[in-house]
Amino acid sequence: MSGFEVGEQERARPIGDGPQGQPVGASSLHVLQFLAAALRAKAVVEIGTGSGESARWLLRGMVPEGVLTSIDADPSNQRTAMAALREEGIAPARTRLINGRALEMLPRFTEGGYDLVSVGVASTDYPAYLELGARLLRPGGVIVFAGVQLGRERDNRSALAAAIRALVKAVQDDEDLVPVTLPTGPGLLAVAKR
Repeated sequence: MSGFEVGEQERARPIGDGPQGQPVGASSLHVLQFLAAALRAKAVVEIGTGSGESARWLLRGMVPEGVLTSIDADPSNQRTAMAALREEGIAPARTRLINGRALEMLPRFTEGGYDLVSVGVASTDYPAYLELGARLLRPGGVIVFAGVQLGRERDNRSALAAAIRALVKAVQDDEDLVPVTLPTGPGLLAVAKR
């Protein structure tokens, strides 16, 4: 399995790579590009590098001098993504690929220093990603979660379904967050920080 956290299929499943290595539907990738462009994003954090496909779309929407920081625990994902980004002609200075667990890396990032955070893995860590990711956002920044409809495909009592419910509740309970769900690909939840 090529994934964010190797060997933990229930905890994290790469959204950019389907069960047979098929990429996410173009509409989800277009949404990422749109958000990066609408925010005139200069600094973006991506959780789950995968094959690098979502990174390419995010970079296409970002301002030309923008920098994408992508975190993945699987070094083979990072090597694959690096090769794909270089093949696309993306300058090395536009990307920062970090090998490690996002929950350990995110607290080290600059609070309020990012325009967009993209959570590209279906994970039981969604609520923690919201807490850590929202802290990184500038006012008006957006955190987007892919895979929020995956919990419906499984037993509603699964750990992933419970994490999605906890994520939705945390967003609804926070008056500083403005959410919208988008029924595209595996389901997107975009949350703006006031």
